[in-house]
Amino acid sequence: MSVLSPDALQERLQALIRPGDTLWWGQATAEPLTLTRAVVAHRHALARHGGQGRLRVFVGMGASDTLQPAHADAIDFFGYAAGGPHRALAQAGVLDILPSHYSHLPGLIDEGLLPADVVLLQVSPPDAQGRYSLGLVHEYLPAAIRKARVLIGEVNPAIPWTHGSLHLQAGDFALLVDAEHPPLDQARSAPGPAEQAIAGHVAALIEDGATLQVGVGNLPEAVLAALHGHRDLGLHSGAVGDGIAALAEAGVLTHARKSQDRGVGIGGILMGGESLRRWAHRNPALQLRETRYTHDPEVLAASHRLAAINSAVEVDLTGQINSEVAGGVYVGAVGGAVDFLRGAARSRGGLPIIALSATARGATRIVARLSGPVSTPRSDAGLIVTEHGVADLRGQTLSRRVKRLIDIAAPEHRADLEQQAHTLLRQCGAAFS
Repeated sequence: MSVLSPDALQERLQALIRPGDTLWWGQATAEPLTLTRAVVAHRHALARHGGQGRLRVFVGMGASDTLQPAHADAIDFFGYAAGGPHRALAQAGVLDILPSHYSHLPGLIDEGLLPADVVLLQVSPPDAQGRYSLGLVHEYLPAAIRKARVLIGEVNPAIPWTHGSLHLQAGDFALLVDAEHPPLDQARSAPGPAEQAIAGHVAALIEDGATLQVGVGNLPEAVLAALHGHRDLGLHSGAVGDGIAALAEAGVLTHARKSQDRGVGIGGILMGGESLRRWAHRNPALQLRETRYTHDPEVLAASHRLAAINSAVEVDLTGQINSEVAGGVYVGAVGGAVDFLRGAARSRGGLPIIALSATARGATRIVARLSGPVSTPRSDAGLIVTEHGVADLRGQTLSRRVKRLIDIAAPEHRADLEQQAHTLLRQCGAAFS
């Protein structure tokens, strides 16, 4: 294993990657920067100048600017996420959206409906038994690894060795190189007053001993910060951020009352900074698992008081949720929100929560009609939380949902929403008074 010159790395990649191959790698903080940057730098040589030889790359959440619209001259991009740095791909019209539930990805790979020819991995240094850890991520990568013709690994000494369902040996890789870049951090900004108010409402709903699932972004981190007065919380989540490590180090996150994996927190990907990586390193109380486990409906339903906390772009007055399009631009994904909301609804004492600020740039996010697709149907809506309160939609008729959602909209938009509600409900065959 060594640091290869750009020419030497290009030569090795050309020997391993074939024209027309589909490439996968870890999303967000799990991106192997040395390898991904080499792929885009040498894309013309790898794709053999276009035509049927074009490369295909799966695009997940982004934490770097590695992928650019200009790279579409040799690479076809497809994926389920277009937020953050990857928004430019969607805006340029070079990202082909995969409108699938996140939990379906492993099965689609297994069945060959999503090809996986080459997998690029960021891994930790090996342990005493020679096992390389996937470090920051499992998610859908084990399914891609099982299908791939070629595994190429980037060994990064700053990546934690984490416990999980899959570890690799040197012989599993066609090529191992040393990382030339530090791990990516997931940037977060300080929560504003609205986010802090929302976090307070959500924290008041969660009981001691609950199992947490949290989405990504500033708002879930604000919720985690508001839970430091709780006791014996557990973790079963796709994403694991800095706030989880802080709760664990404060003695709040003990997993002691979990009905599944008692004593151990379960996650799919670590999305944070150095403090999260340090906490995760060789931590037996944390296991990273595949998507087919983190999002398993039976596991979620059997989890003790599962509090699923996710966000959205907007919610309409009947409870339909748009998590994908904002201002006419694709920004998100179907993702795993539906999986977790359904799991929490089936969990005894569970809380299916969608949290969002009541307005964005002055426009209401509690709307009469969605401006984008229905990412989550109203039949799966549970509790909607804004800075103005909580609307519990469970067991509520359309007319009662409308009233509860108007009550948590921004005050300056409530009169207009009430006026629109009459027309909306007449079209639904319901009355509003």
